[in-house]
Amino acid sequence: MDGISGVLLPLGLGLLGFIEPCSIGSSLLFLQLVEGRPAATKVMQAVVFTLTRAVMVGLLGAAAALVGTAFLGFQRAAWVGLGALYVVLGLVYLTGHAGRLMRPLGPSLGRLSGTGGAAALAVLFGLNIPACAAPLLAVVLGSAAVGGSAQVAQGFFMLALFGLALSLPLTLALLWAPARRAIDQLMGLSARVPVAIGLLLALFGAWSIYLGLKG
Repeated sequence: MDGISGVLLPLGLGLLGFIEPCSIGSSLLFLQLVEGRPAATKVMQAVVFTLTRAVMVGLLGAAAALVGTAFLGFQRAAWVGLGALYVVLGLVYLTGHAGRLMRPLGPSLGRLSGTGGAAALAVLFGLNIPACAAPLLAVVLGSAAVGGSAQVAQGFFMLALFGLALSLPLTLALLWAPARRAIDQLMGLSARVPVAIGLLLALFGAWSIYLGLKG
């Protein structure tokens, strides 16, 4: 893979991955975490979330280069695990207990040096690489047989770029005041009508579990 495609392909696939069901679920939960906070705080935490997730996904790319096709089993398990989490959270919303969940969750994450909550979520969701990353993983796994530090570095670089683009639209939206206000209104609506966000999370979870089990 040449230098241009090695940059443009991960970025393009990452932007595509942003709208995949399992990725939208992580964005919804992140927005729930920062709901009601000052604009500067939202932007700072979005940057932390984006960069931390990029590093986490990059480390998974390096791991894939090291262990080869055995990595695919781990990733399928991650899809199932994250899907189950989404389904549980969706049921919490649908049964009207979202307030009880978010009150202890938000402050406890927020106490982690202000941006620790965003970083913690990024590590959790960084364990899940959306299905659209399959072409990148194919390149990384194809070079795994050769081995060596160059392949590990390539795996990290390509998947880190993918992870960066995976959350970048969220950060850019929070940097733009009109988009940030629209997001605030959307999150306020989801708090008043929890059935909608509950159904979305449950559907995203079912999709993620399906992806993990069909392989």
